[in-house]
Amino acid sequence: MIGFGMGAGLYDAAFSTLGRIFGASARRAITHLTLFGGFASTVCWPLSALAVEHIGWRGACFAYAAVQALVMAPTLFLLLPREARKAPSALDRAGAGTTTSRERRTFWLLAVILMANGAVQTTVSVHLLTILQAQGMQLVAAVAVGALIGPSQVGARVIEMLVGDRLDPTATLAWAGALVAVGVLLLALGAGPAAVAVVLYAAGNGVWSIARGTVPLALFGAERYAVVIGRLAAPNLMVQAAAPFAAGLVIAQVGTETTMAALATVAATNLVATIILVWRS
Repeated sequence: MIGFGMGAGLYDAAFSTLGRIFGASARRAITHLTLFGGFASTVCWPLSALAVEHIGWRGACFAYAAVQALVMAPTLFLLLPREARKAPSALDRAGAGTTTSRERRTFWLLAVILMANGAVQTTVSVHLLTILQAQGMQLVAAVAVGALIGPSQVGARVIEMLVGDRLDPTATLAWAGALVAVGVLLLALGAGPAAVAVVLYAAGNGVWSIARGTVPLALFGAERYAVVIGRLAAPNLMVQAAAPFAAGLVIAQVGTETTMAALATVAATNLVATIILVWRS
């Protein structure tokens, strides 16, 4: 039940909603949304720990359920603007989101790029402490380094909010991919402080969250945006669900060094694919 709810409430559903409401000007709204979303774990993890301590885990679950049912759901129903009902177009009925062969190639290239980054992101997020400890870091230090991810993501999003309008969304995606690739490569090589690698990686992912919402809007237009982003989300979410489990098996069999080398290769190859997308668009 929670998984179904989460699937309908992730960034992808929110991005498609903003695209329908704001059309081609949704970029700033998407940036603001991801900026505030970056504080979710920063606020809710300590709040959850406090709730569990004082009212128990069942009480904490009831409290969150009450907030969702009594505050969030009515807010969405009452404040989101309603779209006028209209007869479905041929594009809506087909549900394809792309029309020309060039657009289909662009769609699949973007889908592969998002899936590759999703695999890297979820693997690093789940196994970061294991990776850092395998490199000789104590658990307390590894946790401290991992705690840099949230602030780095938010900081990068603030910078994007200030200067992002000057860049094409595909260029923003390329810069984000470059930061992710450099961060993962430094982490794989153990070159320099791990904190620097994690900050670069997290900054890239922070901007990537914005770019993956704005690039489909720029490439396919507001009219097809909801269909396209939904079709992009499905394979990406499947990859994100499978990647940490598969990476755990690989780590158990061949160790973290080989696993990180593979992740760095994927991130670097994905950067090249992103540059190709920029060139083609």
